[in-house]
Amino acid sequence: MTVSGLRARAGTYGGVFMVTLATLMYEIALTRIFSVTMWYHFAFGVISLALFGMTAGALIVHLHPGRFPDDAAVARLWFFSLLFGVSIPVCFLIQLFIPVNPKVTLGGIFSVALTCVVVSIPFVFSGVVVCLVLTRFPARVNRLYAADLIGAALGCVLFVFLVGRVDAPSVVVATGALATLGALFFAFDLAEAAPKLASGVCVVLIGGLAIGNAALHASNRDPLRIRYVKGSPDHRHLYEKWNAFSRITVDGMPNDPASQTLGMVIDSTAGTGLYRYTGSSNATTHALTDLRDDVTNLVHHVRRNADVLVIGVGGGRDILSALLYGQHSVKGVEINKDILHVTNRVYGAFTGHLDRDPRVSFVNDEARAYLARTSAKYDIIQISLIDTWAATSSGAFALSENSLYTTHAWKIFLDRLKPGGILSVTRWYRRPLDAGQPLEMYRTTSLAAQALKERGVHDPRSHIAIYEGPPLQFSASLGTLLVSPQPIPQSSLTTLQDVAGRLHYTAALTPGSSPDHVFGDLTGPGGPHKGIAEVRADISPPTDNRPFFFQMADIGSLGDVFSSSNDQVFQPVLVLAVLSLTVLVLTAAFILFPLLRTTRRAEHRGMGPFYVYFAGIGLAFLLIEVSQLQRLAVFLGHPTYGLTVVLFSVLLFSGIGSMLTERIAARSQQRSSLVALGSLLVVVIAFGVVSPQVLRATEHMTTPARIGVAVALLAPLSLMMGMPFALGMRLAATRPGATTAFMWGINGAMSVCGSVFGLVLALFFGISTAFWVGLLAYALAFAAMTRMAPPRGEPSTVVSIAGEPQPVAVPAP
Repeated sequence: MTVSGLRARAGTYGGVFMVTLATLMYEIALTRIFSVTMWYHFAFGVISLALFGMTAGALIVHLHPGRFPDDAAVARLWFFSLLFGVSIPVCFLIQLFIPVNPKVTLGGIFSVALTCVVVSIPFVFSGVVVCLVLTRFPARVNRLYAADLIGAALGCVLFVFLVGRVDAPSVVVATGALATLGALFFAFDLAEAAPKLASGVCVVLIGGLAIGNAALHASNRDPLRIRYVKGSPDHRHLYEKWNAFSRITVDGMPNDPASQTLGMVIDSTAGTGLYRYTGSSNATTHALTDLRDDVTNLVHHVRRNADVLVIGVGGGRDILSALLYGQHSVKGVEINKDILHVTNRVYGAFTGHLDRDPRVSFVNDEARAYLARTSAKYDIIQISLIDTWAATSSGAFALSENSLYTTHAWKIFLDRLKPGGILSVTRWYRRPLDAGQPLEMYRTTSLAAQALKERGVHDPRSHIAIYEGPPLQFSASLGTLLVSPQPIPQSSLTTLQDVAGRLHYTAALTPGSSPDHVFGDLTGPGGPHKGIAEVRADISPPTDNRPFFFQMADIGSLGDVFSSSNDQVFQPVLVLAVLSLTVLVLTAAFILFPLLRTTRRAEHRGMGPFYVYFAGIGLAFLLIEVSQLQRLAVFLGHPTYGLTVVLFSVLLFSGIGSMLTERIAARSQQRSSLVALGSLLVVVIAFGVVSPQVLRATEHMTTPARIGVAVALLAPLSLMMGMPFALGMRLAATRPGATTAFMWGINGAMSVCGSVFGLVLALFFGISTAFWVGLLAYALAFAAMTRMAPPRGEPSTVVSIAGEPQPVAVPAP
């Protein structure tokens, strides 16, 4: 047996710290970039690609040990960390010029596959570095692993800090500079001067590029900028601002007196307007007149002198509408502080400084948590097309969770209405992609009816009115649903009828009429079940467990994916299929196939339980991680918060759990490992039962407090989830000739698959289903572990290798 006697010096600690910090920053930065250039749901694809790349990098080390000898380990660490740092800006630049269009066409599939390959290359180099550090310095592996985990965890936090101050492309390049700084640390452990010089030059050049690009971005002259969004060319904007969960752009001519509106867009899809306003509600510009006539503002005709709460301020459109109708007060709740800054500061002179109006107040908070926390009540709560979804042919936003369109959220909204108060929700009514059916409005109606039913309302129809506005461009139209905890009075219904006749609205549902019988059945006594059964698409009310409002393809209709003309329902499924197949094919081609080719058949004999074990823990870890990422996105109010908090917590505490396995391994190998894995099963069950109750009980807290609750919940679970891999590897070492590289590869491959399957299970069966399937995978691993003991007559013992206890097979005498 060859035992490494390498000792880690200070440069090695600094190097692995910076490399893993840059790795996590790069991973999270890609999710933010992809939210703009593609769609948010590609975030789960980034997790898959990061796992794929790092696993492939580790396998390169394991399958080609001759190229990574111990005496050259530090030199290889320097070289691959330098490649990692340089490849980040290079691959990012290449990705910027790929017009990704995830349709089931040859060009669409190629664009997705090419993007996946390009962005995963830096992760391969990072995987080589991490694997070398954790396998070539056994005397200090625990301390190095701690540096690895602390760096990765801080990378999550550092990204959020930086992207709020400079643009995301510059942050990505800065990530490359941090990685090359890691190479410089490794170079300090080398005697030669050339590596130090090369690393220092790269740090200066890449860091200078990041700083220069950020400085030029402030004057709108940055060379590294987004080139394509959603498959179409992007252009330079009048104003652009990035933060941790959005890119805000503004276009128009604010200095032109004839210009009455500016266009503000969030993440290149969600558009809203900034309206020129002088502070007078008697203004008669065309833009303001259009606001008065918009179906979005139907509620203001039936509730006068009202206290209004607007969810999602945008450019202040709904705030301004309330003022134009002379309402008593209006409060805007907006999660994105930069939207408030743009509306009230950057273009405050154009919008009339709405924040200075004594009737107006703004709150920077997540609306659902704010309303759960406050005791104030309102006459009107208004939600108007506030999500970052666009009516594109991809429909990809259907794969993203939304915390505002669930039955529990609407119960909170209805609880915050005064007697006779109204919740006004505007969504798309007709669109070319809907195949003639108002699917979004069907689902909104289903949601309203279910929320009322859960409040004890027997006849939801008397509480709901729906009107469709005049046709817009491309045969599209908007619809507004009005729902009240109390039956809508006849006087209000008469007013609505008069307004509809004057402004050419069409009544889709009133307590007395329903031209479309589906609306009537959705709001019938007993709830929406009858109407749901009449529509082929899934229009069931979303819940916190299945918060995918725009996902309307159920498991029973998947056979229609390739034959249906309804792109709005099935195109998102095709998007998911293309991305999933791309990731799985890459995993098979670059991980499983090389493993099979380099492992002799005889080496697999008797190793079945080990393979099942490592497949089970890899699948389980990611299923549980992805399920909590989605659940916490609902709890925290935005997917980026969920992603950052979950990665930070899981990395930090699972690493601590992994280090604790050394004490466990010092005892009886299999018995102590079974106890640890059995304890994990108990913790997972307890977490699955308790965590939903804790999240519900604390949803009223402020965002920092909710983040603290999330970390506290994830800590014990992550601590236990960090143990199975290390325990399995120690048990594998008790078998002569164990194929540890193959086990490592199976674990990595199933982790990649788990990130894909987690989203699929959550979409069609619910977040909790993905979580409990993860528990079943851990149970399968537990069963496999019971058969992983050394054969009788070949007891294992533990010997010390370079200061670290390692299990070694000892033949029986």
